[in-house]
Amino acid sequence: MRPFRRRGGDVVARLDPAEAGIVGLLLDQLEQLLAAPEDDVADDPVLNRLLPEGHRGDPELAADYRELTEPALRSGKADDLATVRATLPAAGGDVRLDADQAAAWLRTTNDLRLALGTRLEITEDSEPPDEVTDDEGQQMAVYYWLTAVQGSLVDALAAGRGGRR
Repeated sequence: MRPFRRRGGDVVARLDPAEAGIVGLLLDQLEQLLAAPEDDVADDPVLNRLLPEGHRGDPELAADYRELTEPALRSGKADDLATVRATLPAAGGDVRLDADQAAAWLRTTNDLRLALGTRLEITEDSEPPDEVTDDEGQQMAVYYWLTAVQGSLVDALAAGRGGRR
């Protein structure tokens, strides 16, 4: 991957075909989870992380909060997923984002990282694998790669606002 860099009013990165494929696969998985019937995913820790309770001490208040906010949260996540998918070069290549698209990428990469991190039980003490020898190591490598993608996007956006470069 060539990290995100400021190009005029846009930010641009380059993904190789394998990286674009990984992002596409992760988008598919997140989209399926968000669209799954509630009964099938009610206790899914990833969904609980992406759509957290509004109040942990009062189940009735938490249910009311969820009823009021969850449709908008799901809709926003679906819109962001659609934006990322529309701007993702399926065969690899340049990703060119305006400010709104970049915001959608930030929110979606955050959701993807939360989903992976929850599944892998990543904590603040977790480290990237030294060697990728199994499926979990591959998933952890993807998690840390997404962290780098998101970090480069934040840096590019900050550079455009006179922040760090």
